[in-house]
Amino acid sequence: MPTFTALTTLAGKSAAARLGEAMERLDPPPVGVGVFEIEDGSGLWEVGGYFTAAPDPAALALLVAAFGANPFAVSELPETDWVAHVRRELAPVSAGRFFVYGSHDADKVPAGAVPLLIEAAMAFGTGHHGTTLGCLRMLDRLVGRGFVAGRVADIGCGTAVLALAAARVWRDAVVLAGDIDPVAVEVARANLAANGMTDRVTCIEAAGFEHGELAQAAPYDLVFANILKGPLVALAPDIVSRMRAGGYAILSGILNEQAADVAEVYARSGINEVERARIGDWTTLLLQKSA
Repeated sequence: MPTFTALTTLAGKSAAARLGEAMERLDPPPVGVGVFEIEDGSGLWEVGGYFTAAPDPAALALLVAAFGANPFAVSELPETDWVAHVRRELAPVSAGRFFVYGSHDADKVPAGAVPLLIEAAMAFGTGHHGTTLGCLRMLDRLVGRGFVAGRVADIGCGTAVLALAAARVWRDAVVLAGDIDPVAVEVARANLAANGMTDRVTCIEAAGFEHGELAQAAPYDLVFANILKGPLVALAPDIVSRMRAGGYAILSGILNEQAADVAEVYARSGINEVERARIGDWTTLLLQKSA
């Protein structure tokens, strides 16, 4: 099936958001619309739509006139198996003792590494992003210091790579993973099956700790939350209340300039920063609950 893109730029967040909403009402309708700030100091925003049928040039021209946008650039993309393409492009990732790889790189797993088979799919967490990599490295450091977790929660688990890593290193741990996105839960379960770990990690569709199984398994020795600043701040009371005294939280999805704010929110709840690590634009925090 061919895919078409229609991209334009214009000044101002509000105007860009309104244009994005107007694009959703086009006929034929787009399958997706994105609105992004161009981070070059120009003040311009990019608005783009993806279509499975060629967009109507006259309708696009009317939008340009109505919103004062630049003319749309329309392109037809070649048919591509994007998952297969990503599999070819994603190299394996080493994070301390952990080795994240796709099935196409199964012959590259180093001797003695903790293998984590994660296929490219529609869920976050292949180990290549600075947030996931930061969490894996922080977990590696905890394990290296002799820490052993009996109960682990992975909140916003995506591919469940973090839950899988914890289950690999702590064979007797109770590990639960939850995500609000049903697609992510399906992907997570598929990854656990591919690793032969279905019976070791329970995957649940849930927002935060709202599901009964996640709440009842508390208190946790370790909580992962690799999401974003807003949800991390909102979840702080729930995360802290469900951790045991002396337990750890590994938090990421935090831009470097946001790290101090997130750490302060958790400190007010009695869980203090132990360590932080930066990878590119992203910070990972290791926090410990007061005994």
